[in-house]
Amino acid sequence: MTPLTDTTDATGGIPRSRFGRAYLRYAVEPWMYLSPAVLLICFVMLIPLAIGISYSVQSINLLRPFQTGFVGLENFADLGDDNKFWLALSNTFWWTFGSVTLQFLLGLGLALLLSRPFHGKRVVQALVFLPWAVPTFLIALTWSWLLNPVIGPLPHWWAAMGLLEEPYNILSNPDTAMWGPIMANVWYGVPFFAITLLAALQSIPHELYEAAEIDGASRWQSFTKITLPFLGPMIAITVMLRAIWIANFADLIFVMTGGGPANSTQILSTYIFTTAFRKLDFGYASAIAVALLGVLLVYAAILLFIRAKLVKT
Repeated sequence: MTPLTDTTDATGGIPRSRFGRAYLRYAVEPWMYLSPAVLLICFVMLIPLAIGISYSVQSINLLRPFQTGFVGLENFADLGDDNKFWLALSNTFWWTFGSVTLQFLLGLGLALLLSRPFHGKRVVQALVFLPWAVPTFLIALTWSWLLNPVIGPLPHWWAAMGLLEEPYNILSNPDTAMWGPIMANVWYGVPFFAITLLAALQSIPHELYEAAEIDGASRWQSFTKITLPFLGPMIAITVMLRAIWIANFADLIFVMTGGGPANSTQILSTYIFTTAFRKLDFGYASAIAVALLGVLLVYAAILLFIRAKLVKT
């Protein structure tokens, strides 16, 4: 047997230098193909994120340009004494919870209806998905008009049904103002849940429903024992994504109420905008944004854990 030399290995006499080059090629080549996407993610997401986090530990106020510099956790300490921040955090919770809950329930109902065959199904699907294509600025203006007691129909209809004592703009009442943007957001976001849940419904084997019908299961039992378990992972991921989008979604509120009246519709995303571009305090606005990022990361981690449990079961 020929003894191994410095230029061969035990696998068949392949020169080690050639083996090393081949290994290096197979290790590096995939990253070369991925490099455009990696660079794009770095320049579009990671670098701005790092800059934003760095701003949160600095004093950057354009009204005091000569008083900038590193302040450590001072901006975060100021958040604890900022009543407007805690009010915006509470409003963010109700804004997100109310919007996601109603969007999910109505979207699930629409998906169940659209999963059944009926005449004109394609036309109805196109009409149902239409709100998703409308610009949010136009949606906000339209719903502001609908809620206007002078030219809008909704306050008069609600007064006729006894829901209001008299027609008035609910956006001007701190107790009811949040429901205006929530209604507009529900109208806008229902198609998202309808599309995703309809796709998930169509992937459920029809044989399971046939077997359940043979066994004498009711529609409710089929829904709870077959439909919901199959939809569970999709529900978890869509609820997580939509909640994150809505928590960062300031367009409707900013156009419809501007965060008022009396900050009753001020959420963290609108508070970040007003702090940065009205007060010109980019350091404090970045601290608010980092706090929102932390809340959303915790929420996403919980939802992903629940989703992993649902997939296993």
